Amino acid sequence: MDFLLEHATPILITSIAVSALLFCLPTKHQPYAKEAAQAKAATSGSADGAHPEKRVVVLVLGDIGRSPRMQYHALSIVRNGGKVDLVGYNESVPRPEILSSDSITIHPITPPPSLLTTSNKLLFPIFAPIKILFQLYSLLNILIYNIPLSASYLLIQNPPAMPTLVVAWFVSRLRGMKVVVDWHNFGWTILGQKLGSHSAPIVLLAKLYERVFGRIVGDVNFSVTEAMKLVLRRDYGISSPIHTLHDRPPSHFQPLSPSAIVQFLANFPATSSHSSALASGKTKLLVSSTSWTPDENFQLLLDALTVYDRTAGLSSFLSLSSTCTPDPKAAPQLPHLLLIITGKGPLKSFYLQKIAQLELQCITIKTAWLEAEDYPKLLACADLGVCLHTSSSGIDLPMKVVDMFGVGVPVVAVDFEALPELVKSKENGVVVRDGEELGAVLTHLFNPSKPEELLRLKKGAEKETERRWDENWDKIAAPVFGFDG
Repeated sequence: MDFLLEHATPILITSIAVSALLFCLPTKHQPYAKEAAQAKAATSGSADGAHPEKRVVVLVLGDIGRSPRMQYHALSIVRNGGKVDLVGYNESVPRPEILSSDSITIHPITPPPSLLTTSNKLLFPIFAPIKILFQLYSLLNILIYNIPLSASYLLIQNPPAMPTLVVAWFVSRLRGMKVVVDWHNFGWTILGQKLGSHSAPIVLLAKLYERVFGRIVGDVNFSVTEAMKLVLRRDYGISSPIHTLHDRPPSHFQPLSPSAIVQFLANFPATSSHSSALASGKTKLLVSSTSWTPDENFQLLLDALTVYDRTAGLSSFLSLSSTCTPDPKAAPQLPHLLLIITGKGPLKSFYLQKIAQLELQCITIKTAWLEAEDYPKLLACADLGVCLHTSSSGIDLPMKVVDMFGVGVPVVAVDFEALPELVKSKENGVVVRDGEELGAVLTHLFNPSKPEELLRLKKGAEKETERRWDENWDKIAAPVFGFDG
């Protein structure tokens, strides 16, 4: 009794806090009697021996429109006769096939207040837990109350790991769903890169969390590389099945005919004023798709452009005599470059300021945000693609390279551990380590007197167009969800 009297106040405060928390939990009830009956009938099978309906929840704790791999998963499930509940942030427009499909239902996640999204390293440890709690509430609200009872699989993207993994673990046990984890990268390595330290306490906590729940949550796992599969087995201790599902270009990424290229370049705003020079070869089109994040060393590209511009300016000067007429004995003049940078991201304004300070004479730089149908066409018009992705873990792969290979465009990419699984140096692209090397590669590939090197890489990239997402998914992923493939 004395103990109760002495601690009455803290006990009362704790009780009120717990009660308030319980009242704040999702409590709305949406009866699914019809869905339950349909699910039961589908599970038991109909009198004519029809196969039970496959319904998959595809969860991405990010913008659906900027999550191409998860959109491709959804479309592949539907193509195999299943139904999809697509859960994610509804910020940018998804693919038209997603929006027009009667078999795909989009469940938008309520975004957290913008105040909780900060790049400040001091405020991040304070705001991050609050943001995670907000996301936790939103996800549970959708997955428990809004998803039909007939859903039998939960396919999640990792990262982000917090709170996706724990939510998947809880919901799967509550609803009896099988969980498939699609490992794109590791959340803790991205966090460490953002904070500038992999040994920070919050990063070590995130690493522990991801390894513990990563080991227990997935009934089946996909990895984007063989290197990642090895790490998941060796370091994470995952014993459930792991299938390497490499990214492959979907069918809407296709090479363009020469006439289609000329037409697109003439009509696209960023290239229209250069279309004649591009058609004649006096200007070459360089495209870099970027998310403007720390795992892409954009300074490396700026250094390379400075190298090329200096070399091109010198070749232009040496090709002229004192009367400003071309000297036939001089080395051929390097072409002008039109660089188009696509994408959005947190570091865009920072690097645009640095670009504005460059005094380039032989290079024009433009940025563009493209609609879904224009992005593959712009890539297909490029003479060369540039990938600056360096990977926070070293064992994921950049989808932007897959996109470029889908339209038959060779790529210059920055080297990291898993890159050889995608880019075969001097076959379908070139691997570089720094800005000086990238600048030298650009100078070499665009040398008018040696066009055969770029043509050889072009042929290697065109071979990659034969390897497509649909065939790869049907072979590796379809059986996981009970499809014949």
